[in-house]
Amino acid sequence: MELLANDLSVHGQFHDTLSLAAALDRLMQMRAVARRFGREVACRRALASACPRPGVPLPQAIGMLSESQRRAVMSWLTHAGPFWDDVRRHGGGDWLESTGEIVTDSAVAEAAFRTLHGVECNLISVRPSAWERSPLEVIWRRADEGLDDRLARIGNWLEAGALESELRVAEPPVGSWAALQEAASARFDRLTFTENCFESLVGVPFAKSSAERILVLLGILDQFACAFDASGTRTAEGQRLYQDYFTGEGALFSDSSDSEKRDFATALTFAHPGDPGGSLFCTWHGKERHLLLRLHFSWPIVAGEPVYVVYAGPKLTKR
Repeated sequence: MELLANDLSVHGQFHDTLSLAAALDRLMQMRAVARRFGREVACRRALASACPRPGVPLPQAIGMLSESQRRAVMSWLTHAGPFWDDVRRHGGGDWLESTGEIVTDSAVAEAAFRTLHGVECNLISVRPSAWERSPLEVIWRRADEGLDDRLARIGNWLEAGALESELRVAEPPVGSWAALQEAASARFDRLTFTENCFESLVGVPFAKSSAERILVLLGILDQFACAFDASGTRTAEGQRLYQDYFTGEGALFSDSSDSEKRDFATALTFAHPGDPGGSLFCTWHGKERHLLLRLHFSWPIVAGEPVYVVYAGPKLTKR
C-alpha cells in the first residue's frame, strides 16, 4: 500500500494557531505510524506553500508553533519527502473528479490513478477539512478518448490509530529481491515462473518501489490469465485489462519493436519450462521505470494455457 498526503485537505480552514497545531500533530503522527510499518508518506512539493489559514502560506502560518514541530513539518515537506510529483503517474490532461470537483494535479487524483493502474494507494488527510470522508470516490473521465469512465475508491485516513490498525493487517512491504520472489510465488498461482526467472536481479541495488511495481505487473498478468469465459473468449473484464494495460502510448505492457526482436533475438529467447529442449521467444514485457526493470512473459495469453513468466531484471534490449 502506498500513502500520499492529501494536499486538498489544506484549504485555508484554520483560524487559530492551536487548531492548526493539533491538526499538524495528527498528520505527523500518521506519518510516524506509516514509517514504523516500513512505509513513507509521499507529499506534493507544492504542499509546503499551501495556505492553512486564509491567505497565509504554511511557513508563515506555523511560525508560532514550537521549533521542533515547525522543523519536523517543514523538513518533510521541503527536503525529506518523498515527493509523489517527482514520479507522478497522471498528467495534467487527465480528467479526474470527486463529488463533482475536478481534482486533477492533486494527491487525490494521483492516488486514484495509481489505484486504477493496479497500485493500492491511499491518502492521509488533515482534520478538520472538507475531506473527512472515506473511502473517497474519484471518477476518471475518459469519454474524450472513446473509453468508459472508471471509478476508484480510495482509503482516506484521518487518525493515527485507525491507520495503524489498517497497516497491521496489510501485506508488509517487500524488503529484498528474495522476498519479491517469495511473494510472487505465493500470491500468483495462475502464473508459472521459470526456475531462474529472478536470477538477473542478483547484484541490482534493491529498491522497494521497483519491487512493488513488479508485484503490480504480476498482479495484472494474474488477473488477465483467468479473464476468459467457458468458451475461451475474453470476458468484459479481460477486455478492460487489455485496453487499459496492454494498448496505447505509455501502456504498462508492450511488445518489443521489430528491430529489437531482430537485434536481441538471443536475449529474448528463453528455455521452455514445459518442453525440455524447447524455447520461448518472449518479446512481450511489463515495464518498471525507476530501475528500468523488465518482466518478460509468454504471449499470447489464451484460455487454458500456462502463462510463463521467464525473466525479471534489467532491460534486455539496451543499445
